[in-house]
Amino acid sequence: MKKFDRERVLLGVAGPVIALVAAVVLTSVVLLASGKNPVEPYSLMFEQATFSDVQVLIVNQAAMYYLAALAVAVGFRMNLFNIGVDGQYRLAAMVTAVVGTSISLPSALQIPVLLIVAVLTGAFWSGIAGVLKTTRGVSEVVSTIMLNSIATSLIAWLTINDNFGVPVGNNQTTGVMEKSGWFPGIGLGDAGEIYGFVFISALAGIVYWLVLGRTRFGFDLRATGASESAAAASGVDAKRMVFTSMVISGGVAGLAGLPTLLGDVHTYSLSFPTGLGFTGITIALLGRNHAGGIAFAALLIAFLDKASPALDYAGYDKEIAVIMQGLIVIAVVVSYEAVRVWGLRRQQQRVGAELAAALSQNTDHPQKEAAAR
Repeated sequence: MKKFDRERVLLGVAGPVIALVAAVVLTSVVLLASGKNPVEPYSLMFEQATFSDVQVLIVNQAAMYYLAALAVAVGFRMNLFNIGVDGQYRLAAMVTAVVGTSISLPSALQIPVLLIVAVLTGAFWSGIAGVLKTTRGVSEVVSTIMLNSIATSLIAWLTINDNFGVPVGNNQTTGVMEKSGWFPGIGLGDAGEIYGFVFISALAGIVYWLVLGRTRFGFDLRATGASESAAAASGVDAKRMVFTSMVISGGVAGLAGLPTLLGDVHTYSLSFPTGLGFTGITIALLGRNHAGGIAFAALLIAFLDKASPALDYAGYDKEIAVIMQGLIVIAVVVSYEAVRVWGLRRQQQRVGAELAAALSQNTDHPQKEAAAR
C-alpha cells in the first residue's frame, strides 16, 4: 500500500477510534465520580455479548439502526441534515401496517407491495421538506423537525378507532397484518430468530456504496454537496439534486421500521420503537457516512442498547449506556475536527517539502552545468 493510502486510512480510522476512547474515558470518570467501579460495567456488558440470545437481539436491532443511519448518511453526503428520519420511518411503518391488514396477496406479491408502500411513504414525507428547500429556501433542519411533530399527530389521528385503529387492551394498534406479509426469519432455537430483513439492510448498504461511490449520479450528489456553485458550473442541476437526495433519504428511512414490523410485531401500536432517526444520526457520524463504517457503528450502538439492561441486576444504572452514546456524539464532532485539522497540516507540510525539494533541484542544476563547463 502506498504511503498516501496508509495516511488516508489512518485519517479515516483515527476519528472514530479517538471518539470511542474518549467516550469510554469520560464515562469511567462519571462512574468514579458517582462512587462506582469504572471497569465492571464494561465487563458485564461484554459478558452479555457472549450469550446467543443477546447476539440475536443485537443483530436485529442493528438492522433497524443501519437503515436509519443510511437514510441520514444520504443527506449528509449531499450536505443536508435530514432530522426527519424519525417521523418518516414511523409514518411509513404505520401506513405499511394498515395496507398489510387491508389486502391479502400471495407472499411473493404481498411483501414487495409492503416494501414499496414503505419506501413511497417515507419518500413522500421527506419530499415535502425537499420542495420547501428548493422552492422557498426553507432549511431542511427546520422543516424536518416540524414534519416529525406533524407525523406524530397524523399517526395518532389515523390510529383512532374511527379510522384505522384497533384497540387491544390498553394499546391502540392497526390490527394484525395478513401472514402473507410476514417476512420470514432465521430460527436459532432458544436463541430466538434473526429477522430476515437483516439481509435487506445489508443489500441496502451495498446499493448505497455502489450508487454513491461508483456512479455518475453519486458523483453529482457528492459534488453538489461539496459546492453547489461548482456543481452548477459543470452542468448539474443543484436544486434537482437537493430534492432527489431528500426523496431518496426518506425512501430509505421508510424501510427502517420494517425489520420489526414485518419480522416481529406485525402491527403498528403505541409501543412501536421510536427514536431510531436520532440514533441514526449518531451512527452515521460515527461511521463517517461510509457503508462499512456505519455497519460497525450500528452494531456498537445496538450492543450498548441490548447489553446495558444487565447493569441493573449488578447495581448499576443502565443509563450508563445512554451516557456513553451521548459522549460518543460529542467526541465524534470534536475528534473529527481535530483529525481534519491535523490532516490539513500534514498536507501543507508535504506540499511544502515537495516545493522545497523542487526549488533546491532547480537551483543545483545551473551550478552543475557551470561546473561541467
